Amino acid sequence: MAASVFDSPLYSQLFPTGEVGRLFSDGAAVRAMLLVEGALAKVQGGLGVIPEISSAAIHRASLEVQIDPGALAEATGQNGVSVPGLVTAFRAEMKAPEHAQYAHWGATSQDIIDTGLMLRLRQALALAEADLIMVAKALGTSAKDHAGLAMPARTYAQHATPTTWGAVLAQFGAPLIDALDALERLRAASLWVSLSGAAGTGSALGPQIAETRKGLAEALGLADPARSWHTDRGPILRIADWQGQVMAALGHMAQTLIALSSSDVGEVALGPAGASSTMPQKQNPVGASAMLALSQQFSGLRASLQTAAHHTHQRDGAAWFTEWMVVPQLCLGLSAALHHAKALAEHMTPHPVQMDAALAAGLGLVNAEALSFALSKTMPRPEAQKAVKALCHEALAKRAPLEGLARAAYPDLPPEVFDPATGIGEAEAQAHAFATRARVL
Repeated sequence: MAASVFDSPLYSQLFPTGEVGRLFSDGAAVRAMLLVEGALAKVQGGLGVIPEISSAAIHRASLEVQIDPGALAEATGQNGVSVPGLVTAFRAEMKAPEHAQYAHWGATSQDIIDTGLMLRLRQALALAEADLIMVAKALGTSAKDHAGLAMPARTYAQHATPTTWGAVLAQFGAPLIDALDALERLRAASLWVSLSGAAGTGSALGPQIAETRKGLAEALGLADPARSWHTDRGPILRIADWQGQVMAALGHMAQTLIALSSSDVGEVALGPAGASSTMPQKQNPVGASAMLALSQQFSGLRASLQTAAHHTHQRDGAAWFTEWMVVPQLCLGLSAALHHAKALAEHMTPHPVQMDAALAAGLGLVNAEALSFALSKTMPRPEAQKAVKALCHEALAKRAPLEGLARAAYPDLPPEVFDPATGIGEAEAQAHAFATRARVL
């Protein structure tokens, strides 16, 4: 197989990255860095840092010049960064040395690479936002339609108390809407321009460094941190943290759906399913499995990114290289997971008959908590819990329904104690509240 599933024609439909995949190509990286170089020159020309005629020539060339990333490979291998080779090639392609000499004036490689990365991360976040809205809206519609559809809740994979399918969908979707709500703050706190020069002091950028950095931020639509962040990888980590929160929610959704769609449970159908090479009956939860695998991969990569934040002194090659290897994978993994989440949210359907049968199965033990509170009206709560626990043990030992044993022992029990619809608590309200949030996205 290919070194990465994201670059594999064989696995391109199992781990599709969509438009985000185009952002993390060599060509996209070069184009983003050229945009930064062009914007920097334009700002410096306006401030009189470099001749304005030269700044205009550099800016125009940055939009027109095409540079083959492969042509930069040798220089990148030698220098450890792509910018020296890129600047040399760019100046040569301009064919105007009198103007080209002012390209990359006072900046350092990290300024260009980090700012170019932020331009691409901004687009990646916008694409993730669009996908999240689609997932949340689809989940919200289904949550509203099935707000009161009772089913067993499960803790430790065991029947707990009744819930509803709408409430389960709300659990899937609420963290996604929370992530959407946090996006604007994330953008302001993390999508930063970088312009600090060789050692983070801006020594070659002249006395107007603050104005230059602010102007560059405005020109590119990024935030100005008003300082160097060469060794402060907080902006990258915050973006990864946000992605991780989304991935955690998608992983929970995937793992739960795999369990609910299993042959032994069968309470949910996931839409188009995968086939086996030899077993005709198989309906494999391929999309949910891919989504869970991507979430698991993300967890390991996120740990690597944490160590990549450990720079020595004013810049660290190894730490920076690690970041380059990890950040694209995080973005591509999230994109692929959201692709599967959209399909699942749109096509999965509940099986009410199976859900009702599950509530009735298990000897009615799913109603044990409701029974304990009903008994608490006539006896102290600890005694009620003790009595119900004894009845549960009896039901298991005799394989007899809990309701029959309880009514034999306590004939005055109200009829609704063993009605799952009365034991769902706030589940229906939670489903409607989530559906309302999703509808206004």
